[in-house]
Amino acid sequence: MSEENKGGKLTKTGVVLLGISGGIFGVIYAVTTPFVLPAFRRICLPYVPATTTQVNNVMKLLMGRTGKVVDLGSGDGRLVHEAAKLGFKASGVELNPWLVWYSRLRSYQLGLHKQTAFYRKDLWKVDLTSYNTVMIFGVEQMMEPLEIKLDKELQEDGQVIACRFPLPKWTPTDIIGEGIDTVWLYKKQRDDLSQSSDKHCNTPDGSKIATDEVS
Repeated sequence: MSEENKGGKLTKTGVVLLGISGGIFGVIYAVTTPFVLPAFRRICLPYVPATTTQVNNVMKLLMGRTGKVVDLGSGDGRLVHEAAKLGFKASGVELNPWLVWYSRLRSYQLGLHKQTAFYRKDLWKVDLTSYNTVMIFGVEQMMEPLEIKLDKELQEDGQVIACRFPLPKWTPTDIIGEGIDTVWLYKKQRDDLSQSSDKHCNTPDGSKIATDEVS
């Protein structure tokens, strides 16, 4: 075989290897980017799976209640699935497309697809007026603007179940667990609304606006 042919063969091999490497990189980038991007948002809500204890504590607070439930930042969907098992019409809101697709697939595997729905949305742009209960595993810096959104949109008799961090101004009606497994139950009342109705707050994009402008 001539040196020229050998060189041509190596070149073709190199092109193939380069193509394979590029394909692998593309797949890795597509899969990992949705998990990394939240770190660059003003308010970072990373995907951290709920522990079994956290899930159990949330379900204890849902026991005996009815209506529609939504989990803001639903991750892998486990809270939504457990709520559906209790008979709720449960929805999850999540920005990561892979987690949304996984949650939907898991719903079919569990036979819960008729009782659950998962949406790829920014939680700050979700209309909460149709839900009776809002579940949130938040981070500390998001709880104040979230509280204002809940003031504006949550039904008058609606309730909030928060885990990891409490709402800063609302008074909980029940608390269970301890440490990172602590879960707070809140019921919306007029007193809660009045506490922040005249306040201002920084929204996730950094602007400072009156509470009646937050959406």
